[in-house]
Amino acid sequence: MKPRVGLFVTCLVDLMRPSVGFAAARLIEEAGCVVVVPAGQTCCGQPAYNAGDPETARDLALQTVRAFEGCDFVVAPSGSCAAMLRIHYPALFKGRGGVESEVEAFAGRVHELTSFLVNVRHKTETGAKFSGRVTHHDACSGLRELGIRSEPRQLLAAVEGLELVEAREVSPCCGFGGLFSVKYPEISGAVADRKIEDLRAPAADLVTGGDLGCLMNLAGRLRRTGIHLPCRHVAEVLAGELHDPPIAWGEEDAR
Repeated sequence: MKPRVGLFVTCLVDLMRPSVGFAAARLIEEAGCVVVVPAGQTCCGQPAYNAGDPETARDLALQTVRAFEGCDFVVAPSGSCAAMLRIHYPALFKGRGGVESEVEAFAGRVHELTSFLVNVRHKTETGAKFSGRVTHHDACSGLRELGIRSEPRQLLAAVEGLELVEAREVSPCCGFGGLFSVKYPEISGAVADRKIEDLRAPAADLVTGGDLGCLMNLAGRLRRTGIHLPCRHVAEVLAGELHDPPIAWGEEDAR
């Protein structure tokens, strides 16, 4: 029997870039799973959690946990949301009676998309094609909290026609940081500029990443500074759902 996988869509994917959700669903299905998208899911609660409002975060967490009842796995195309579900949910409910074990069981079923494909479903390639040089941005949560680094690169390196090139420094932040970019825009912009300079060094045709917030932040900064360097979610490349050559976000309406 095929495992039943609940796709945690994420707020940004749902509202800003649904194509990432469809690409993720396709990849999970092609990995031999049945994909379900519970209608009861909303925000993971991370903004409230980071803003120091644990009660609201707990309310949203419980709604999420119960929306995905009956799923063998829960997969998110975001290291940030996956880390919230997998690491911070148990911390929110530590010492809170019977619900603690319910949340811990849920958290144990949560995976980031590329980690799920490589480490759980043992995928080594997706059959996608892409002609060009690609450099991958490691989002902070995926890299530091979940230890995800090799998985997206392994899958990208197997894409026919794709040349994977590394930036000089892969670990620095893009400057987004959720509310950080709103509270400290000047610092955020400076961090993004430094990251963009690093990403441009290998003369890539495309920047990929596993977190839409990071990609939108970089894409917006690139557009405002007049630099053409498309940024896309790694799922779009791996699912073969990308223009070739890639179109930068904001350019679609001009064509």
